[in-house]
Amino acid sequence: MFKKFDEKESISGVQQLKSSVQKGIRARLLELYPHLDNYIDQVLPKKDTFRIVKCHDHIEIMVNSAGELLFFRQREGPWMPTLKLLHKYPFFLPMQQVDKGAIRFVLSGANIMCPGLTSPGARMSSVDKGQVVAVMAEGKEHALAVGCTSLSTDDIAKVNKGVGIENCHYLNDGLWQMKPVK
Repeated sequence: MFKKFDEKESISGVQQLKSSVQKGIRARLLELYPHLDNYIDQVLPKKDTFRIVKCHDHIEIMVNSAGELLFFRQREGPWMPTLKLLHKYPFFLPMQQVDKGAIRFVLSGANIMCPGLTSPGARMSSVDKGQVVAVMAEGKEHALAVGCTSLSTDDIAKVNKGVGIENCHYLNDGLWQMKPVK
């Protein structure tokens, strides 16, 4: 999604969010990520003002008053945390771990294939199809990507072929490189 993302060319506008819209997004985030419940006031303080950075390819990025990139989504899809936010609060997404052999492919933007999730060194937590997940790497502490499951973990283990997780945002992509939006 952010492989060829360039912040100067890709941004088409910035829009201040009304407080009612902020409340709606906040409620939607708590619905999507129940583990964020105790930390929602740190991530999205009620008194802070938030803006949506609109980009080409129907991508929206939510930023706070300090310009930090918090969440993103494509079209009307689910809000997903940026990796920088996920590194601060690593527990609120289910984690799927790939083996060492998959790391370089994930970091170049490739989708995570089922065999990379079922091999020795890989681990899966039980999730449904379409779930936003953190992609961890064998032997590493922090997430290297944020993705959306193409199959449930039961189906990934059964089929063991094709794409298991669609890679949406990974370390060093255009979103990771993007500077705070003032």
